[in-house]
Amino acid sequence: MTGGKFIMTLLQRLIEQAKKPRGFVGSLMLRIMNKAHSGMNTWLIRQEVINDGDIVLDIGCGGGKTLQSLSKINRSGKIYGIDFSEQAVKDSIKTNEMDVANGKVIVTQASVSSIPYSDQFFDKITAFQTHYFWPDLANDVEEVFRVLKDDGRFIIISELYKINYHMKAYKTKPEIKQLFESIGFQTVTIQENKQKGWLCITGIK
Repeated sequence: MTGGKFIMTLLQRLIEQAKKPRGFVGSLMLRIMNKAHSGMNTWLIRQEVINDGDIVLDIGCGGGKTLQSLSKINRSGKIYGIDFSEQAVKDSIKTNEMDVANGKVIVTQASVSSIPYSDQFFDKITAFQTHYFWPDLANDVEEVFRVLKDDGRFIIISELYKINYHMKAYKTKPEIKQLFESIGFQTVTIQENKQKGWLCITGIK
């Protein structure tokens, strides 16, 4: 294998691990993601969109640090996490061991394309650095809409360069705004942290 092919193969494997972490390498990747997402978690908390007592879902919960942050600011609420990766579910449960044991945090292996909860179940739904891996963004945002309560908020936070790298459609602000509105979100706001290169998309049902 040539050097170029080796690098491309390695890069593809790392992307696959980011998409669906597996085994030891996947667990290591999840720990890296936990650290990488800490600043984004703080950004979300500063926007004060999560209220104490909310029922919250984090889609693509990864290593579980976002669940932990959500639990700290939502002391009397309930936090749910789903992830397509079995390894991510295991790591999230380990990270939130006490809250899982007392029933405050519930982590399930599931796909965003078929969220295993009833209509209008959640007050807030978050997705950190995951939506560009979703199988069918339009269908999956519609599924999020289904399980979100009226007046509930769906919040996507991601790095701009990853959106540009991974996505062919719905990568511009007008495209994502039009998608949310076509599904039924009444208000769609898009904030950009230009210093960090982060984007926050919020849809209110």
